[in-house]
Amino acid sequence: MAKGLMITGMSSSVLALLLVLAASGIGTASAQAAGLKKGFYKKSCPQAEDIVQKVVWRHVAGNRELAAKFLRMFFHDCFVRGCDASVLLDSPTNTAEKNAVPNQSLAGFNVIDEVKAALEQACPGVVSCADIVALAARDSVSFQYKRNLWEVETGRRDGTVSSAQQALANIPAPSSTFDILLANFSRKGLGLQDLVVLSGGHTIGVGHCNLFSSRLFNFTGKNNPSDIDPSLNPSYAKFLQGQCRLNLQNPNDNTTVVPMDPGSSLSFDNHYFVNLKAHQGMFTSDATLLTNGRAANIVDKLQDPGVFFDAFKNSIKRMGQIEVLTGTNGQIRKKCSAVN
Repeated sequence: MAKGLMITGMSSSVLALLLVLAASGIGTASAQAAGLKKGFYKKSCPQAEDIVQKVVWRHVAGNRELAAKFLRMFFHDCFVRGCDASVLLDSPTNTAEKNAVPNQSLAGFNVIDEVKAALEQACPGVVSCADIVALAARDSVSFQYKRNLWEVETGRRDGTVSSAQQALANIPAPSSTFDILLANFSRKGLGLQDLVVLSGGHTIGVGHCNLFSSRLFNFTGKNNPSDIDPSLNPSYAKFLQGQCRLNLQNPNDNTTVVPMDPGSSLSFDNHYFVNLKAHQGMFTSDATLLTNGRAANIVDKLQDPGVFFDAFKNSIKRMGQIEVLTGTNGQIRKKCSAVN
């Protein structure tokens, strides 16, 4: 498998242009979406979306944690080489995206394989793995409501390159500052609104203690274990400390997890923004949204459930358009884990 190129930095002038484009709704995502449409498989495989939903819903019924897994898989796929299912590719030399540290906690690949097998039996060589990832994210999150929470345009084709280096360069880190996050999203043609809204995906799932324990113990580096990040709600910090005690002795422990939305980590809703406003954002990348006035204003608005759901369906639709392969570009993989 060919190795991709490392994404490098950009000049301030280029970044400024990207920020302007993102703010005006023009950029990579919208420019690449011409080949996508609702019901792309209506004639070539009419039952495609029903097959995906049936398999996904059956698995989510037995494991509600899969919703967060598939939503994260979709995000991680789109932010590296676009929404081309490159995150699903295996590599015997451990250079593929799924081998990069941010992706080693992804799960649900077996369900994607099951969906693909069912689609290949019904409509051989028609439905892309990239569209399966997009549909699985929507269907898994929508399971609790028994209706589709957002529209998924289809017509993506699959990529043939997967690079662990590119995953490391493009997937936002939990320790990212606001400026880093905004620049990262801008490179993908997404704007400030999308950054804040899509962060709301943290309303479901769990966080690994090693990714945020530096905020809980000896934050300023003065050898004071009770020294916490002052931007954290003290009561919430105490709760997290209790959950992450193992990381005080072993900061590299990557097995201990905590619900990102305690008491509601299996329910997709707007509670993330209520928590965030109360300074109960788990990661630095969450808390940093309150350090920018415009972002903080969006957080305030998203505490309204109706506003959040409307905004989320628009932002995730734009995310699903990032650098897509359509038409004769890419391929329709026979197996999602390998190129044809």
